[in-house]
Order: sequence, then structure tokens, then C-alpha cells
Amino acid sequence: MAGKTLDIYDYIKPDKAACAVSDMYLTYDMKRQNKLKEWEELSRYIFATDTSKTSNSRLPWNNKTTIPKLCQIRDNLLSNYIATMFPRRRWLQWLGDTEQDSTMVLRKQIETYMSWSVERSGFYKEAAKLVLDYIDYGNCFAMPVWKDERIENDKGEKTGYVGPGIQRISPLDIVFNPIGEEFRHAPKIVRSVMTVGEAKKIVESQADPMVREEAQKAYDYMMSTRANFSQFGGTGGQFTAGGQNIKDTIYNISGFDDWRNYLGSDYVEMLTFYGDYFDRETGTLHENQIVVVVDRHKILYRKDNPSVYGYPPIFHAGWRIRQDNLWAMGPLDNLVGMQYRIDHLENLKADCFDQIAFPPLKVRGYVEDFEWGPFERIYVGDDGDVEVMSPNVQVLNADNQIAILEMKMEEMSGSPKEAMGFRTPGEKTAYEVQRLENAASRVFQNKISQFEQELIEPLLNGMLELARRNLTKASVRSFDPEFNHEVFTTMSKEDITGNGIIKPIAARHYAEQATVVQDLNNFMGSPAYQDPDIRMHWSALKLSKIFEQMLHLEDYEAVQENIRLAEKADSQKAMQLHGEQLAMEAQTPAGVAPDDTDLPF
Repeated sequence: MAGKTLDIYDYIKPDKAACAVSDMYLTYDMKRQNKLKEWEELSRYIFATDTSKTSNSRLPWNNKTTIPKLCQIRDNLLSNYIATMFPRRRWLQWLGDTEQDSTMVLRKQIETYMSWSVERSGFYKEAAKLVLDYIDYGNCFAMPVWKDERIENDKGEKTGYVGPGIQRISPLDIVFNPIGEEFRHAPKIVRSVMTVGEAKKIVESQADPMVREEAQKAYDYMMSTRANFSQFGGTGGQFTAGGQNIKDTIYNISGFDDWRNYLGSDYVEMLTFYGDYFDRETGTLHENQIVVVVDRHKILYRKDNPSVYGYPPIFHAGWRIRQDNLWAMGPLDNLVGMQYRIDHLENLKADCFDQIAFPPLKVRGYVEDFEWGPFERIYVGDDGDVEVMSPNVQVLNADNQIAILEMKMEEMSGSPKEAMGFRTPGEKTAYEVQRLENAASRVFQNKISQFEQELIEPLLNGMLELARRNLTKASVRSFDPEFNHEVFTTMSKEDITGNGIIKPIAARHYAEQATVVQDLNNFMGSPAYQDPDIRMHWSALKLSKIFEQMLHLEDYEAVQENIRLAEKADSQKAMQLHGEQLAMEAQTPAGVAPDDTDLPF
């Protein structure tokens, strides 16, 4: 059979809808190739150990040092973004749409459940990955997912977390129409590569029997296709396609040399389409659909999107928004050239210093052979001479230019020096320092608030929506600060159902709260507040409530009306009781008295 040609159409049965999805993926992926090249160059600079790994390798310098400034800015932004978004244990709140949805009981139940889900589902780990995407790529994508991490123990009991969580989608694995009006309603395709075993799990996890049956048929076809091509692949035959479009669609699978190599592996590529599509064969418009394509030509299954939102629950946040383009820029994208310049100056300076320490020699006329070194004697003829050729030492001042460039890179990335603990020069009052820090951090606060609004907030509400659809019962753990112990509450979907939204309250209000507290402290220490005629109009209870709210101490109930008077009264009662006990003990004689004898029987 050697040399025999096998036509693809002898074994495969391509679906037109599947090929249309694959063609759409290739089209959108082709349109972002320039962006992918930029990300690759940026990644090389971030993780470079020397300039040989970067585009600076083309420079003819002997020294190959790289100053990891981009990497340092990245780490600085990551630590400050995370610290600002999750500064305390309670950083989210429930805002009901009606009075009934805003009751204390419902608010506490929803906030307790969501806080428990965030702690148990690995939310913080995925959020850190999303922040890194936000910094590295300028774009981050995620979606809420339902997790079942239960494990059966020796007694047959299942233990582990069951509930909502979030899943990061790599910017390299998602494509969409970049010139769409908004990302939310734009059709999008997510690429994933998994083993055939993992694909089998996806087939068996479909709740709808009809969808599961359709998926099982497609899975059996997929495995039979691999068996047929595996049998043919060992004979050295060739593959041909009946149509150019089908060939381009099927052959072009990233990460594999050719289609035979792909089918011979244990991996399956899935393209998951989210959105609306028009079926030309039936003339039907299918809205809010999920279509999964395997092997670039076969539909594994299709189903309605179960989310109540009416659009795919995939959310996106961009760092620097570009008009008429949904692919945003990152904070490091336009700093690559400055990193190039820094490495250029550093290695130029190092090479110049080497030439000063080991200068070249200009030999003129007859000079006997010699070795250059201290106190070396050089014998020259009548017209001979040896001269040291020293470079211009002014190039060593490149340190100043490097420092200026590094400072500019910090500022342009939205990472002020105050965020790293450095204070700008000059004597200032505490109020001036606060004002300067707030002004210098405006870009930083804007970008992290943008991340919260566009990604964290919809993800939290997506997690709550998933819990309302899938939750049966859950034992939720919370902490009671009043009695200082843990409380376990059994919750069902009815306990967390209401009209409203979950809002993260950390980053958006961090600067505002700091400003309010600082302004109040300055005002209360000013001569105006010391005037009794002004102080008499200020409520001590209201001011206490403000500080309690600004310092996030509501759970401890430290502020109560006239609580200090009640505590003083209790203290006075305790003091009086102890005083009476001391007086009675003082009147009681110590030791044995003469009349302390045993009575006769």
C-alpha cells in the first residue's frame, strides 16, 4: 500500500456548520497575528535573563546584560492590584433592588454564601492569574463555572467543595470579532486541547439526554476516524482533500505538524462557539447557542446557553481601551522600546568600561614584541611608538539616562513611586502627603476599578446565578465575631434568591474612604471644630457610625447608642460587688478562734 493516496472524504463526514465555525476561528485568529507577535516579544523581555533572548541580541555588544525593569513593574503592579482588590476578609456586598430584597437576613445569607464560595472555590488563585493577564496582555477573560470537587472516602461518603467558581480563559485561546460594538454580545470561539479521556468526561457530563446522545455519536465517530487513519498512517500513504476550504480548515491545527500527527496523538482540539449563528441550510437563526466542534469538521454537540443573562457568560476586561477595537493595550506594551533603550545603554556603558580597563593599543613604526602589563618595558625604534586608545569617558554618564528612563516607565505604567513605599522629596504635612498620594495614584485606582467593574463584578454575579440554578443544599461556614466562633449554616437555593447584584467594594472605595478618614481627622483637629458653638451641631453617634463604616468594623458592632454609659454602669456594679466582698473578707478573722470547737455528738 506504500504510496497509496487516501482521500479524506473516504473516511470523514464534515458538517457545514462545524466547518463554518472553524473558518471563523481561522479568520479571527489571522487578524490578531500582529498582536500575538507583540505579546511574544513582551514575554521574552519579561522573562529574559540576558539580551540574547530578546530583540537586543542583534546589537554588536560583548556584554549581554538585561535590566529586568519590565519584570519589576509587572511584579509591582500585581502585588498592588491584589492588595487593593482584596484588602480585607469582607470585600463584597449585596445590593437588593427592592426593600424585600434588601432585608438584613437575605443580605447576610447571600454575602455569607458568596464569601464561603470565594474562599473554597480557588477564586483568589484564578483572580491572580487574571490580574497577570491584565498586566501582560492588557486583556483578561474568564467565565463562571460549576465545580464538583467531591471525593469519596472509605465510608462511601463524598466530601469536598460543590459550588460556583471561576475559570480563566487564556487570551491566546479565544478569538472574536475585534471590531464589534461590545464584547458581551460579540460571537466568540474558545479553543481548548484535551485528552480523549477528558473529552469523554465532557460527553458524559451533559445533563440533557438528547444532547448527551448526540455527543456520544460524535465521540464514537471521532474515535473511529482516529482508528481508520491510524491504520492507514503506518503505510506511508498521503492524504488529500476534495475541497480546498475543507483542507485548510482541517489541516491547520496549531501545535501539530500535520493532521496525521494530530490524529495519532491522544489529544483532541475543541472549538467552542458562543453566540448567535444562522443556519443557511434550514434558514433558521439560532440565538444564544453553545456549539462544540471537534477535529475542525464535526459538531460534538450544540445546545441553548442555560445562562439567564441572554448572552454568553464570558467576561472581558481591558487595561487601555482602544476605540473601535475590542483588543485593548496592556500597561507594558508601549514600554518595550524603553526597555530596549535601557539594555542598549547598559551594555554600551559596560563595553566602554571594558575598553577603559583594557584599552586597545595603537602601534606605530618598529616595536619589539611585548606583553601589556604593569611596569612592562617596551622597546621601540627611532620612529616607533605605542599609544593607548581610550574611549570617551562621558559615556559612563549613561547611568543618569537609565535612571530617568526607569522613572518614566514606572509613571507611564500607572505605578507611582508611593506604591512601592518611596516618598517624593520635600517636607509635607500629613494632609499634603495624603493629597499627593491620591493624585499620584489616580491612574492606578482607575485601572483597578476598571478591572473590578468589568470582570470581578460580573463574575461574582455569574457565580451567584449558577448557584441559584444548581444548588441543592450546602453547609456554609462563617465566623461570628461577637462570640468568636465558627457557625455552620445549611443553605438552599431559596435562601440566596433575590433581585439585586453583588458588588466588590474594595478598590473602588479604597481611595474615597482613605480621603474621608483623612479629611475628618484634619477637620476634627482644626480650630474650627474646637469651637463649642460648632461642635454642638455635630452628632457623636453619627461620626462614630462613619468611622465604623470607613474602617469596615460593622461586623464587630463596636458602635452602639450610649453603649459606653451601659458599660460604665456595669463596671460600677462590678466594682461595688467586689468592694462588698473585700469588706466581708476583712471582717472575717484569720486562723482558728477560741470558740471554733467541734460540737459533741
